[in-house]
Amino acid sequence: MKNVVIGCAVAALVALSARSEAGAPATRQAASAVRWVVLNSTEIGEASWYGAESPGKTASGEDYDFSQLTAAHRTLPFNSRIRVTNLKNGRSVTLRVNDRGPNIAGRLVDVSRRAAELLGFDKSGKAPVRVMVLRYPKGYVYPKGYVAQPVALLPAAYCAELSR
Repeated sequence: MKNVVIGCAVAALVALSARSEAGAPATRQAASAVRWVVLNSTEIGEASWYGAESPGKTASGEDYDFSQLTAAHRTLPFNSRIRVTNLKNGRSVTLRVNDRGPNIAGRLVDVSRRAAELLGFDKSGKAPVRVMVLRYPKGYVYPKGYVAQPVALLPAAYCAELSR
């Protein structure tokens, strides 16, 4: 009986409460258009790095460690392996995607401080890079006849045409 009275009281409070004048939440536009990334394809753009000033958890849920060889990419699945090559000096490093970003329009990838040191742009903060997708995470499943895509799927024959 007590639960029924409490339930009725809560229902009455909700029914009589003032409606919020707040509108619908604003939608957030993506910083760039979705890119179709085929395995072993390359993207060219600008990379930046983030370090100790970015403590906490990554979008994948793990603790951020700036001394690890990791990267943030907007669309690639977590635990994908990518090769990032600095186009100014030719240095390259293999990284694991464990975060989302970069959050600045025009940037392709954010790398950890350690990766920036190895790539040679830790002092300048950013560099032109080529990103090649080496492999997707284990267990990432695709329908037969398709090539893996982070957001959508393309027929394998179409992807073969793109790579020519």
